[in-house]
Amino acid sequence: MSATDPYVVALAPNVHAFVQPDGGWCLNNAGFLGDAGESLLVDTAATERRALLLREAVLAEGLPLPRTIVTTHHHGDHTYGNGVFRPEARIVGHENCRTEQLAAGHQLHLLWPQTDFGRVEILPPSVTYRERLTLYVGDIEVRVIHPGPAHTTGDSIVHLPEQGVVFTGDLVFHGGTPFLPMGSLAGSLRALDLLRSLDAPTVVPGHGRVTDPSAYDTTERYLLWVRELAAEGYAKGATPLETARGAELGEFAAWQESERLVANLHRAYAELAGLPEGSPLDPAAVFGDMAAMNGGVPVACHA
Repeated sequence: MSATDPYVVALAPNVHAFVQPDGGWCLNNAGFLGDAGESLLVDTAATERRALLLREAVLAEGLPLPRTIVTTHHHGDHTYGNGVFRPEARIVGHENCRTEQLAAGHQLHLLWPQTDFGRVEILPPSVTYRERLTLYVGDIEVRVIHPGPAHTTGDSIVHLPEQGVVFTGDLVFHGGTPFLPMGSLAGSLRALDLLRSLDAPTVVPGHGRVTDPSAYDTTERYLLWVRELAAEGYAKGATPLETARGAELGEFAAWQESERLVANLHRAYAELAGLPEGSPLDPAAVFGDMAAMNGGVPVACHA
């Protein structure tokens, strides 16, 4: 096994995380749980090949193929592999996740045309909810909670109260830089308060190693720093790119994808301008500025 191979972490009896190092662009985490009678999957993967590895991991733990996939948000690294689990699995997600996934289509193909994603069907949730939904998989209670606009406008938190486990989706990047342009800075701060209130000791982030609630504190420090940086730059009339280029990253310098700072400033500026949380930004401007922060090179998909 190499350092970049996916691996499985046992979180609690019959509950597992599927972790994809090193958690960079398109290397997301998934999860699965259940018993011999039924299983449930939290997210899939960015490529058909990686989703097949996830499928093998589920079967290797003695579980049947999942009847349910809970999608934490619409981004392709969490949903492109859905087709590998059809026809057995129905897909559950927030109502905005369905809308966003249909609107996005094969968005990752446009961003990264050189990546071999394999066969990808766009399969959005066929079961949607608005605020909260509870599922039962064998004896495991699975609470699905919408935090409001945060990473996107259609995020879902997956909480297993009896097992003390929470799958945060991309509300948390452990060791990676948060990514807010399709959601909300203010909403992301609220989402961290919601995650804290669940009091789950085991935290599976959307990207990066399995962690604990301390990840909420480091994420919050970053978001508050971005908010302050944006307020200063906005007041001076500096562009998000100018503000990002002048920033001292400090404790966040070691995080992956530091170029996301400029994308997050675009969102923070939009909120300072009074635009509604989650209102669409210009993706060409956001990704163009990230490329500028990345030495003039577009960000790379690592899947």
